[in-house]
Amino acid sequence: MQKEKLLMIPGPSPVHPRIINSLSLPTVSHVSPVLVEELKEALANLKKIVFCEKGEPFIVAGAGTLAMEMAILNTVGKEESFLVLSQGFFGERMDQIARSFGLDCDIIECEWGKAVLPEELEQKLSEKEYAAVTATHVDTCTGACAPVKDYAEVLKKHDVLYIIDGVCATGGIEERIDDWEVDVVLTAAQKCFGAPPGLSILVLSEKAVDKRRSMEKIPAYYSDVLRWLPIMKDPSKYFSTPCVNEIRAFYESTRIILEEGIERRFLRHERVAKAIRAALVELGFSLFTQEPFLADTLSVVKYPEGVEDKSFRSTYYENGIVVAGGLGETAGKVFRMGHMGNLSISQVYFALNALERTLSTLGYKFEAGSGLKAAKVILGE
Repeated sequence: MQKEKLLMIPGPSPVHPRIINSLSLPTVSHVSPVLVEELKEALANLKKIVFCEKGEPFIVAGAGTLAMEMAILNTVGKEESFLVLSQGFFGERMDQIARSFGLDCDIIECEWGKAVLPEELEQKLSEKEYAAVTATHVDTCTGACAPVKDYAEVLKKHDVLYIIDGVCATGGIEERIDDWEVDVVLTAAQKCFGAPPGLSILVLSEKAVDKRRSMEKIPAYYSDVLRWLPIMKDPSKYFSTPCVNEIRAFYESTRIILEEGIERRFLRHERVAKAIRAALVELGFSLFTQEPFLADTLSVVKYPEGVEDKSFRSTYYENGIVVAGGLGETAGKVFRMGHMGNLSISQVYFALNALERTLSTLGYKFEAGSGLKAAKVILGE
């Protein structure tokens, strides 16, 4: 058997043994008492993770892209416009989804490695009326973390729905639906939740659900939240067969998050991100993303002189670590390292030791042990 590699890509993230065990349980009926109970609990736990008391959570077979599509189709009508705040690849994807359905969409783009500023949003809202504004919390291509809380303060002064794409943030970086008056958080199972891919996940505010009810029809069947709402309220009902094993695994992932404590989990993500970056900088790497916009869930890392992309990533892989290459204009210039979900401190140290072995193999000169030492200063060990 091939030796297991540690996934440190922008998702999927490493899957905890408890979650793997849940995934491997015998498949039960989608309306069995055990699945009904675990789906109910997963939905309740999801609301706690995004600090939402009165909204409606949805867990549907699919992926983050389906969640993006559901968020838009259920909140923006044919005669309405919405605004995308884009700091990279996935903001552009939201624009593409809109155009696929003939929806009117404007987009504010920024230089890769930065995020759209709240004052840019304020200016755009003064020029045109929008039904919704969407923002990617963390773009996995650029590593930029948007100031979503600051956007919320701007949007509180306007009658517009606020949608956050939390695919690379929810469960790892703070998102507060009620306090920030967010109307949709969309996400997926395989990143900060640390579950396997396969689920589209959304939480809608009461205002967002009311907006869907006010729309006579939408260009969707499977993606219509009103078809799923009765099932989310009573999972013993049937609309479309759910991913039974995936849901059970996701339920276990939400239990792990709440056992750790959501605030402690945010803090752990922050500390691990700082520790890994301290090690990288000590070893001569630099960061592609500008400092004010660094995300706690992944790093986009520029190579030092003399380190070539493909040979670095292939050698790192042989040493047990999987990282991702750059996309678009960053291809060949950076690697993308995820540090999210249930990644343990011992796994962080394993990755940094493997990094030093990789650099040694490539003939890169550095002080042995210096990267790990820098990380331990941050982690207090």
